[in-house]
Amino acid sequence: MKKRMAFFIFFTIVLSIYALGNYYIFIRGWQALPAEGSLKTIYAWSFWVLASTYVIGRFLENIYLGTISDVLVWTGSFWLGAMLYFFLLVLFFDVLRFINHLVPFFPSFIVDNIDKVRLYLLGGSVILVILLLIFGHMNTRNPRIRHLDIHIEGKEAGDLKTLRAVMMSDIHLGTLIGNGQFSKIVDRVQSLEPDIIFLAGDILDEDLEPVIRQNIGETLRNLSAPLGVYGVMGNHEHIGGAKDAHRYLVEHGIHMIRDSVVKVAESFYLVGRDDRDKSRFTGRERKTLATLIEQTDSRYPVILMDHQPFYLEKAAALGVDLQLSGHTHHGQLWPLNLITRAMYTISYGYGKIDGMHVYVSNGVGTWGPPMRIGNRPEIVSLHIRFGNNHQVSTESPKTMP
Repeated sequence: MKKRMAFFIFFTIVLSIYALGNYYIFIRGWQALPAEGSLKTIYAWSFWVLASTYVIGRFLENIYLGTISDVLVWTGSFWLGAMLYFFLLVLFFDVLRFINHLVPFFPSFIVDNIDKVRLYLLGGSVILVILLLIFGHMNTRNPRIRHLDIHIEGKEAGDLKTLRAVMMSDIHLGTLIGNGQFSKIVDRVQSLEPDIIFLAGDILDEDLEPVIRQNIGETLRNLSAPLGVYGVMGNHEHIGGAKDAHRYLVEHGIHMIRDSVVKVAESFYLVGRDDRDKSRFTGRERKTLATLIEQTDSRYPVILMDHQPFYLEKAAALGVDLQLSGHTHHGQLWPLNLITRAMYTISYGYGKIDGMHVYVSNGVGTWGPPMRIGNRPEIVSLHIRFGNNHQVSTESPKTMP
């Protein structure tokens, strides 16, 4: 009962913010249109239809999966991106107006033709946002391969001197990231011929039904590596139902590490944590990292997969050698990366915390708007060297941001 009430309150708050943001944009557009004619009527209907498509589409997905729900979700998802940039543009213009009210600086041709200027600004804003949507979506279709060379010194990994790994996070398989796009991602991963594949959470996007309908599981099976394909839960697996998500992923070839430890090839430990938001959805806390590390032998390298990159100093203090995370999307849309930079010690890329290597991927998929502005989706190719092996890979150039 408490969980339902908490969800209802959260949903109400989010929906209210969404409605208020849309109203702010709508009213400024309305004010820019001429009073005579039918433009205002067309504008009002078009605006609120677009603004409601995402909510209606997500609701329909729960009761009816098909072309109608897909079209609504796709349209509404693009509107989320458009809404962000319309909001920023309107806010920018309002700030200019406020400053001009305090200290007049607008030239006379603007003041004398304010109605025309408003209309031109509205038209220019619409064109700019459409161009951003097109560019941002095209940007999502071509993930780059990010090469990284990491040397874990002081620990031998048995007979294993080097490890070629591929890491991906935040694929968000579902309505927006479907079989077509994911098949291309899988082909690129397999072309790298990795020894092992790491999936650092948010493999699925909330509802499992679109994944089942598209039979994406069969494409998941095409991910393969000699040492296995390992994944951890992200917050979105919990949003959509952790039990069903776990079962589906395991059935389709992914070794899910849920608050447990695996010794890979008798060479290194792979620690997988459940997402830190687990308690919000299940009422149960995840195991502490200290409890998991107790199951390892400190003579061997320890690689940790934890979807959200929090508490990095604690992981380093417990002897983790390499942490792999995602979740942040590095904001996905500029300027939201400024927020993620403030929230996380490392919002994106490589870092070193008290001797521990850290890589936070901005993800290979998208959530919400199917677009990226200010960053590119990525597949991370890791060349990991252990112990006294100082030979840098010739296949994976060393690029640490």
